[in-house]
Amino acid sequence: MSQIPTKFPPGLGFRARLIAFCGKQWPRYFFLGAIGFIIRLPAIQGQLIWDDICLTRDNPFIKSPLLVLETFRHYLFPDSFSGHYRPVQNLSYMFDYFFWNMDPAGFHLSNILLHVGAGLLLYRLLTHLLGKGAGLWNSDDPGSARAGTLAAFIISAIWMVHPVHSAAIDYISGRADSLAFVFSAGAWLLVLRARIAKTRWLKGILYPLATLAGVLALCSREIACIWILIFLVHTLIFAGDISKKVKIATILCCALVLGAYAELRRLPVARAEKPFTENWSAAVRGTLMLRALGDYGRLMVFPGNLHMERTIFDPDNYLSRESWRKTAASEYLSILGLVVLAAFIYGCVRPGIGQRARMMGTVWFFAAYLPISNIVQLNATVAEHWLYLPSVGFLLFLGGCALDLPRRFGAGLTVIAAIAILALSLRSTIRSSDWSNEEKFYKRTLAAGGTSCRVGVNLGQIYANRGEYAIAEKMFRHILETNPDYPIARNNLANVLVHEGKTAEAESLFARDAQHAKEASVQYPRTWLAVLNLAQMRSGAKNDTGAIAVLERARADYPQVWELISLESELLRRTQGPLPALRLIENYTRQNWWHHAAWLAEGRLFAENNDTAQSTRALRYAALLDVHDVQALNLLAAISLRQNKLEQACATQRRAIAREPNQPRQYLMLAEILDKMGRFSEAQNARAEATRLKAIATSPRIAAN
Repeated sequence: MSQIPTKFPPGLGFRARLIAFCGKQWPRYFFLGAIGFIIRLPAIQGQLIWDDICLTRDNPFIKSPLLVLETFRHYLFPDSFSGHYRPVQNLSYMFDYFFWNMDPAGFHLSNILLHVGAGLLLYRLLTHLLGKGAGLWNSDDPGSARAGTLAAFIISAIWMVHPVHSAAIDYISGRADSLAFVFSAGAWLLVLRARIAKTRWLKGILYPLATLAGVLALCSREIACIWILIFLVHTLIFAGDISKKVKIATILCCALVLGAYAELRRLPVARAEKPFTENWSAAVRGTLMLRALGDYGRLMVFPGNLHMERTIFDPDNYLSRESWRKTAASEYLSILGLVVLAAFIYGCVRPGIGQRARMMGTVWFFAAYLPISNIVQLNATVAEHWLYLPSVGFLLFLGGCALDLPRRFGAGLTVIAAIAILALSLRSTIRSSDWSNEEKFYKRTLAAGGTSCRVGVNLGQIYANRGEYAIAEKMFRHILETNPDYPIARNNLANVLVHEGKTAEAESLFARDAQHAKEASVQYPRTWLAVLNLAQMRSGAKNDTGAIAVLERARADYPQVWELISLESELLRRTQGPLPALRLIENYTRQNWWHHAAWLAEGRLFAENNDTAQSTRALRYAALLDVHDVQALNLLAAISLRQNKLEQACATQRRAIAREPNQPRQYLMLAEILDKMGRFSEAQNARAEATRLKAIATSPRIAAN
């Protein structure tokens, strides 16, 4: 797009200079990036919440670049019913872990930057789609090019700051949406650039890059399939300057991308997904589709009540007239859904220069809305972050409506848009603060109406972790009153009862859940926790034999659960020596070569069995599987020290310090090695550094002026 010259003519007034400056592209990109980053800053101080713990702290596939290819052989959640195949999401966590270790701020920063990048790519894409000759709108007005660019900018700005995207930005586990957006929009732009490329070598670079970006988008989140559909609709119907040959080639390339993704999805071992218990009729599904449409339309226009665990359907609402009255507002969502649907239909049939833009926005919105509309059953009836892609179509439709208005309304619409951007920015900042810590998040979710057993259990766990067992017990018992077959709540209740000294009731609950864990695993994940807790309880009662028996029985049902294998191996080591434990661990590592903790345990057991060579081999491998772990390196340094290989011990311990430079104990271990090497001055310096770090750790924080 043509740019206004940098040098202004002499005598040009301030207003004209300001308009000319705002007409440039780089200030617009800067503004979009700055506002998108600033309003999400409260999220950077956030902790790990909900699935963040599973996907970051406890995720074995993000701990080393050696596992890049291995991530493509596993689902996102290794211990869940979810069939989400998102290896690129794991790769993004691997990047964060490599540079930030487990500092949540680094993970949150990546989320924000991904969203900002998505917004900038959206602006670039809309600038092209709303440009002259792109097929979405044409006008003989000399200012039409500027109007199209302004519309693209406003749409991108509103989308960038809209608070409905909070769960995709402020929630570390929600970054799949922005990853898919970045790669999909990037692929589209690469195709557009390749089409106008003059040289074959440039086309030969851009088209394969676009294909790769498309595959990466699909491996980020399944919604990228809808991106491909939207891209094809625009290419085949709206873009008027494309030959039939190019259209056929485009279809074939998209089929190639989908085929490559389908082959990648065959890499993980197939798992049985949780069967859905609801058998909704067509009438119920139709009603839910309208309710969802009404709820999403309401959130796009007025995002007031935002929270996780949204729902538009509760069968208990229809048990009595009183219960129906309490949730009568959900009934009006169906009417609102009809209004939204009618508005889209009217906008598509109404002639005008913005009609094609409105039609494209409608296609964009409904193509992304239908998969989440309850036409098929999902794990929720509505979710705010599902609007990440449909919201673009919604805003593009509104932009098409604005393009039909006379030019005299332009200034007023710009002011309204500016006010909307400011208001949405403030709402997004407030919403981001909800994610600052787990307790605040769960309490605000419950207060906003996000009532669910999962939220209640997670909040109860927080109370239990800080010793408020009476409150936690009350919460867990209340959850079990409404959902008596929820094993996670029973398991947490039993844990609380153990701490309260009610061991008989606790063991009874654990034993019951352990006995029925296999049957419950059809409906609930991680039912093996009852087995683990029962074994730990018996071990704590000095009954290691009974604990081992519990774990042995469970091994047939849960052969690949490391927590059970780890506990059983430790009990075997304690009661029978290292060899029986080694056999158990070696069998696990043969099937799970990527598991750092298993190799670390194997190295320790070999060392206890005085097999130095095998211990060194296992520990070196463990050190490679986690770029920030120091336990394997410390053990290797200790082995070298015992063998009097002082140089090797020193080098290994320095590697440990490089991984953990702020821990005094690492310098003390180095000082011990240096003493034996006769390098007393260096040993003294290492001890001084350890003393300094201890002083920093124990000193009170100085309040800022």
